[in-house]
Amino acid sequence: MVKRTLLLFCFAFISLVMSAEVKIDKENCTITKDGKTYNLYGKVKIVDSFEDIKVKIVDAFEDADIKIVDAFENSCGKVKIVEHFEDVKVKIVDSFEDIKIKIVDSFEGVKK
Repeated sequence: MVKRTLLLFCFAFISLVMSAEVKIDKENCTITKDGKTYNLYGKVKIVDSFEDIKVKIVDAFEDADIKIVDAFENSCGKVKIVEHFEDVKVKIVDSFEDIKIKIVDSFEGVKK
């Protein structure tokens, strides 16, 4: 009985984790996670917890090319790293990411 209850609990937990749906919209340069939409440009704060989205930095097969800038972060793929007044909070992860990005010097934007 305990084994069955534990198995049901594990299944329910996995279903809850897997239900976090993430969609990337190339035309609008946005990512939607759990019903909330974030721009893939603007001011970004890198955090260790309580993130809005999880990002994996890769060298190939990325979802978006991101250029880190000091100003004019108002177009697709341009990001300014800030400590305060961020548009989105990002956690850098090695696995279970919401989006994979590649840091570039030019030709930034969404791939999908």
